[in-house]
Amino acid sequence: MRTLLTAALFGAVATLATAEDITVETARGPVAVQSAPETLVSLDLAILDILDRLEIPVAGVAGGVKPEYLTQYGNPPYKQLGSFFEPDLEGLNALSPDLAIVAGRSASAFDNVSSVAPTIDLTAQSTDLFGSLRRNMTEIGSLYGKEDMAAQLLADLDSRLATLRELFGEAGTALVIITTGGRMSTHGAEGRFAIVFNEMGFAPAIKEVKAGNHGQPISNEFILETNPDWVFVVDRDAAIGRDGQPAAQMLDNALVAKTKAAQADQIIFLDPADWYLVGAAGPTALERAMTQIMSALQD
Repeated sequence: MRTLLTAALFGAVATLATAEDITVETARGPVAVQSAPETLVSLDLAILDILDRLEIPVAGVAGGVKPEYLTQYGNPPYKQLGSFFEPDLEGLNALSPDLAIVAGRSASAFDNVSSVAPTIDLTAQSTDLFGSLRRNMTEIGSLYGKEDMAAQLLADLDSRLATLRELFGEAGTALVIITTGGRMSTHGAEGRFAIVFNEMGFAPAIKEVKAGNHGQPISNEFILETNPDWVFVVDRDAAIGRDGQPAAQMLDNALVAKTKAAQADQIIFLDPADWYLVGAAGPTALERAMTQIMSALQD
């Protein structure tokens, strides 16, 4: 009797994993997901960027500011489901999605979201941003039968990155700065903008930087002492639409003017939406980021 019961239970469990399931590599390990989920929710802008480029429809997204190439997702028929950090669980439940994708900022809400809908976490690793983008686009492409489209997009991105490294791999040292609320911090080769160093090939102006989302607080004196060849600046206030002292105004002073970067006109104000909102972890954001840096290097 016990053997028959065990066999029956095993058979019931086996039917849960149907031939339609696909194993998806996620930030939390492999997960079995129903292929081509019909009602899809994206709670991350980089993932939304991927879905948009692969022409995969979504039913709901996280609310809030979006880059210009994703502004259509801020209007009907797309449901706005709260914020990245606090998704609207009631709205999500009402939508009854077949799959919800969290990543980055929304990853902290994984447990809450997964209590309402099947959920995967596709958070990108900042120290291997292009590797994470490759994983996410490949997995999503496979899930929807768009492997060829994903592969072509990735090949184009890979080629452009290779060209950037080949032409400008010896461009010199760089310091990446983020400004917000009248303050500045820097991020190194282990931080959120590590792609500048790890994939684009710039040498870090300083070797040891406090890792983490907020980086290491710095001053104008610090910038002068570090004296980088290039300074890349991300204005967080501009990214989120908040009033504040503009980054260009913060860096317009006698100390910064003495740096090699300033004297060579190599202080570059990066597009805040691409670099802060999407984090260059989506294909469109990365294309635009590379185009901006390539243009600056060629001037």
